[in-house]
Amino acid sequence: MENKNNERDDRLKRLKLIKELGIMPYADKFERTNQSSEAKDLDLGTKVRLAGRVVLFRDMGKITFVHIQDFSGKIQIVLKSDVLDKTKYKEFLKIIDIGDFIGVEGEVFKTQKGEISILVNSYTFLSKSLRPLPEKWHGLKDQEAKYRQRYLDLITNRETMDKFNFRSDFIWELRKFYKENGFYEIETPVLCNAASGALAKPFTTHHNALDINVYLRIAPEIYLKEAIIGGYEKIYEVARVFRNEGMDPGHLQDFTMVEHYCAYWDYKDNMEFTEKMLSTIINKLKGTTKIEILDREGKKVTVDFNPPWDKVSFKDLILKDCGIDIDEYPDVESLKKEIKRKKINIENIESLGRGNLIDSLYKEVSRHKLINPTFLLHHPTDLSPLARKNDQNPNITDRFQLIINGWEILNAYSELIDPIDQKERLDKQSDDKEKGDEEAMSKDDDYVKAMEYGMPPISGWGMGIERIVALLTQQSNLRDVVLFPLMRPENPEDNEE
Repeated sequence: MENKNNERDDRLKRLKLIKELGIMPYADKFERTNQSSEAKDLDLGTKVRLAGRVVLFRDMGKITFVHIQDFSGKIQIVLKSDVLDKTKYKEFLKIIDIGDFIGVEGEVFKTQKGEISILVNSYTFLSKSLRPLPEKWHGLKDQEAKYRQRYLDLITNRETMDKFNFRSDFIWELRKFYKENGFYEIETPVLCNAASGALAKPFTTHHNALDINVYLRIAPEIYLKEAIIGGYEKIYEVARVFRNEGMDPGHLQDFTMVEHYCAYWDYKDNMEFTEKMLSTIINKLKGTTKIEILDREGKKVTVDFNPPWDKVSFKDLILKDCGIDIDEYPDVESLKKEIKRKKINIENIESLGRGNLIDSLYKEVSRHKLINPTFLLHHPTDLSPLARKNDQNPNITDRFQLIINGWEILNAYSELIDPIDQKERLDKQSDDKEKGDEEAMSKDDDYVKAMEYGMPPISGWGMGIERIVALLTQQSNLRDVVLFPLMRPENPEDNEE
């Protein structure tokens, strides 16, 4: 720590020198002609103006080699004492630190070693860095430090920048695909009177102006379906959602979800749309549908997104993996008894309703085994309070999830449009919540009221952006694809009011 403080003091001295030399230490702008990656493709002798952060500095006496970095990458610039004004050359050596921003004017040339570089005719000091960059540019290694100071991770690790650029490109291509298929993007509230749209524990807060407690949305679903009631037919939203649940590498408390709804579709139409959407986007961004991902042991495995994908029912999967036929246990107590008899450990088993108990059983015995893109079909009605019952078997719903590498990438179903059935299911969820199931869905009378005005057949769909991006960029922790993940304060007093 003392060395870092000493270096900061040295930089403050150079800042003082910069001011004494009459140089502006923090400029207002700089006109560039090119980014560094573009300059490398120009003809030798082309005059350019570039700007960036100094990331390497080698003073060889009468010649100095510097690497500057901008958003597009790095390029070498070369300063010679017989090309620059000698006074300016000496000043440069006195005032520059790694981390500073400079602008240069010069021409493209090739060094004796064959490296495309910029021979500097003049430079402009743009911004002084008062703190040293980590580990002398060998990269930021500590994972927690990367989360807390992502800006340093971005500076020192190009692969981090590429990863977040991929995330941005993925969302852009997603929006483009929706537009090309006739969908409209709309926005729904983050603050809600009811925590509806998913089985999850909500965050609560207080609205001072209205003097009421409200929830941060756990999903945009209810409002999007109300928009369908109002006359929209194809809609989607890229929505930030919040779920006050446990933290692990595969779960976040606030994350980005994309949801879409289409009138007159059923869940089978949505499966076909899903295959077409993801295979198209992945092929466009990766150049292939065969992608290497990391499995649960961190080993690389290849999965193929080329349709059609595997399909398996919820009942058949659980039966195969643990020998329990969930249809034979229609009430929660008998199912609990059989799970215990099989010595399968389910956390908080006594507080779970039948739907969440079945979901927990699936997660314990089956989910981790699904590596290739797989549609998991026909979830029990208890587990799907907003999904349409199957016409042939009312104990299951017309629903599917896409599972890849043991992660639930997306969830979709034919929507329940019968307001009487919906009210009964939400009442059952409310009973489960009163009995201690914190993830049971809250009652939502306003939504049931909206449904009573009539709904067309609908299929809805929701996907977590972090999970699909983590999968496609070979990340095992969702925090690695969140630019600024929430962290516990390093100093507890920082979190006190």
